[in-house]
Amino acid sequence: MRLTFDKSLAFGNQLEIDAINGSQVVPLTSALAAKCGYSMECDPWGNTKLYASLLSCFAQNQDDRVFDIQLRLRMYGNKVSEEDLHEVRHSCEYKQWASREILCERNFMEVSVNRLPPELYMPTQQRLGSKENGFKSGAFSEAPTSLPNVWRMVFYTPKEKPMMLGDVLKAGYGVSTTPSRLVLRSPYGMDDTYSQNVNGVQMEVFKLTTYFKREWSVTMIDTAAACPTGGLHFTDQVITWYMPRYITPLMMFHQHDLLELYMGIDGKRLDTTRMNAMGYTLSVTDSHVIISLPVGGPDGYYKSHALNYEYHTTYSIEPMVELLWREGQSDITRYKVHYPITTPPKAQPPWVVDNTVTKLGFFDVLLGTFLHDVELMNITFSSGVMTVAEANARGINVEQHGFPNGSRTFSVKVPFSDPVVLKSNVNQETTTYTLPLIFGLMILPEYTPFPQPALVETTLQDITLPTMRGTCDEEHFLVVVEYGNQGKNFNIMLGTQDLSADIYTEYGVQENSTHLSMTVPFLANNIVFELAHQSSVRGRLDLLLWDSVNSWHIKNFSLACNFPITMTECFSNGTITALAVKVESAPLMVPSQLALKDPSCKPTFSNSRFAYFSFAASSCGTTRTFYDEVMVYQNEISVASRGGVGSQDAAKGIGTKYQMTVSCYYVLNDTQTLTFFTKPGRNEPFAELGVGELQVRMRLAKDSSYNSFYMEEDYPVVQYLRQPLYFEVELIQSADPQIELVLENCWATVSDGVSTMSWDLIVNGCENLDDRYQTIFHPVALEDRVPYPPHLKHFEVKMFTFVKDETVLRDQIFVHCEAVLCDLNQTDAICKRLCPSQQKTTKRGRRSTGQEWLPRMYVSSGKVVLSTFRSDLNKLLT
Repeated sequence: MRLTFDKSLAFGNQLEIDAINGSQVVPLTSALAAKCGYSMECDPWGNTKLYASLLSCFAQNQDDRVFDIQLRLRMYGNKVSEEDLHEVRHSCEYKQWASREILCERNFMEVSVNRLPPELYMPTQQRLGSKENGFKSGAFSEAPTSLPNVWRMVFYTPKEKPMMLGDVLKAGYGVSTTPSRLVLRSPYGMDDTYSQNVNGVQMEVFKLTTYFKREWSVTMIDTAAACPTGGLHFTDQVITWYMPRYITPLMMFHQHDLLELYMGIDGKRLDTTRMNAMGYTLSVTDSHVIISLPVGGPDGYYKSHALNYEYHTTYSIEPMVELLWREGQSDITRYKVHYPITTPPKAQPPWVVDNTVTKLGFFDVLLGTFLHDVELMNITFSSGVMTVAEANARGINVEQHGFPNGSRTFSVKVPFSDPVVLKSNVNQETTTYTLPLIFGLMILPEYTPFPQPALVETTLQDITLPTMRGTCDEEHFLVVVEYGNQGKNFNIMLGTQDLSADIYTEYGVQENSTHLSMTVPFLANNIVFELAHQSSVRGRLDLLLWDSVNSWHIKNFSLACNFPITMTECFSNGTITALAVKVESAPLMVPSQLALKDPSCKPTFSNSRFAYFSFAASSCGTTRTFYDEVMVYQNEISVASRGGVGSQDAAKGIGTKYQMTVSCYYVLNDTQTLTFFTKPGRNEPFAELGVGELQVRMRLAKDSSYNSFYMEEDYPVVQYLRQPLYFEVELIQSADPQIELVLENCWATVSDGVSTMSWDLIVNGCENLDDRYQTIFHPVALEDRVPYPPHLKHFEVKMFTFVKDETVLRDQIFVHCEAVLCDLNQTDAICKRLCPSQQKTTKRGRRSTGQEWLPRMYVSSGKVVLSTFRSDLNKLLT
């Protein structure tokens, strides 16, 4: 009897089966099921098949003709919140009993034989109506071969092993009688069964003799069952099942008549048409009954397995073979085998298909193919494990694709921009995107996990390299670096030095997310000088962008510009200054080893790139030559000689040769014009108020202490750009404490005389608010040198030069002031200076106060010369 429970009833639940025996409910454990004649099989879809022998323990038997079975199904699991009960009852009629019936099921062997003589056995109604035989209705139970009369049972293992009936039942064997039959049943692998090779097929044999004892008589019944445990041969396409034609453990004689032969699937016989349609064959040889089954046929099913965490599949099918044979004149044996077959596990490595289209910007990975019982549970990315739901929630598209044959595949789509994608650069312009994956798969319903790794990568030319551009002004290189689309993922090398954060301020570096700009002084250490002329030097800035991780040189950039610089300057007081520059073509020249013709005349300043000389025209071996209207002073800068060795030999000693000629031209004859004006007024003599002579002088202090001043022979004074000049204007030769010296106007010009080019420093006694670097007044304190502080004024001016359209016109200035002598008791605006906070002036030049009656003095400073080089050189040296 076969019962089938659809997957809709059982799948996803735990199924337990009870046998109902009248009012008694008995749970069918696996051991009890094998002992009592029940077997169960579930496929991967959840369909359940229950096989019950008609002679099972709990079947209701009516004269060995009608059999009733009653079961109760108990289900637990996800689909029901509590126990779900279903009762099943079914009846079968069977009348074709052979003398011996042998049944081989998946979990037990069963043999039944007639226990009554033929003349004794008849249907109940016939027995009740018969008077000739004299039997009553209890004749069956009173027969000598009834179960209470079992004396002992002898097993053949193949040695004899006697056991009492109680011990046999305790050992797990089934022993019962029906109205006409003795039924014996054994699970596979019991201690009292044995294995025998029958014509090349391994079989398990269950063989014993049952002794019945009643009064003075003993009845013996021999029984045997033999079921195949081998005989299978597999190829990738066909399963071949060999059964011995002569099952010797079951036959007393070699000669027998094969009356019937059938094959079937799942316990049902198949006709020839059905067998041909499914590709099944059944054949008989002298030694074997042979059944062939195609692998993958629809009557079987595939199942997934994970062996050593690798994916395998098997194919399962349950064929049946049924034989009917006769030995001797009347003994007939029906032999039926239900033989579940599963092919050996076959490795089925899943394939990984990379369907990525690079220009779309995401990975497209397909994993397959799997059977229907495989589920994708999670995916391990480089950042960790995500469930399918978590991956889809964050924008990673994970899908399952099913096919008509029940198989399935899984696809994953991951954007290149997702952090789980690893990025690397194989060169400067391309990016390699790598996606490592481990698919976490699960086989149902066993919940067996197994992993499947995958690795895909693609290379995309998607990098925009940085670009550089630059210009120059008179003192700086102005450079802009645009990062490209990868941001600032590189280092910048300026010359031979990395652009570190320590020198950001020095080079005025400014940066944001897209670019960086810098302003590099042309006198910076990283600048290379290509050429030096009399009034300019050609400097070159070299930039290198490089990747510190991969040691790649990304891009080089060079910018060369000419910068104004005075190499030789000749002063009217006979002072000559000269600058020697180390250029690229003389890499081994050491500036500190340079000297004038007189080797003792060394540089005033020097560093690794410059040597600065300042000397008198009459010193250091300077020669003088007269021409028609000029005289020329000349000297020569070269490598200093050592120990009397010539300069060329010394040059060889330091590995280089350097020579520079210094020349100054002076006009021999020059005419200077002096202009003066008389004050118009009365022709006759008149007397001025007051007595004595008042004088005002202007001096340039060396520092803010105003304790040391430049003398007349020190001019011209050389000063650096934007460095302070400290001026003092003093009323001298006066001891009148009621007089105060007030600076009304001060201005700067490019010459000592009348000049159309001027710049206001002090206007109407106050600072010029148009000046970015305003004049600073310093207080004058009483001290030994200054007995009358009102007689002195101190002010500070930043060194500057006159330019036009960003071109330097002159690099020297003269400072002039108009001083007013005031009575301390006067209330004039000039004498009592009150400077407004926002005084604006639009006129350059001198200012007029309209108060000409006040006594005024005019004073001028000496020549102050701008030296940009010396300013920067001083910074480099310090």
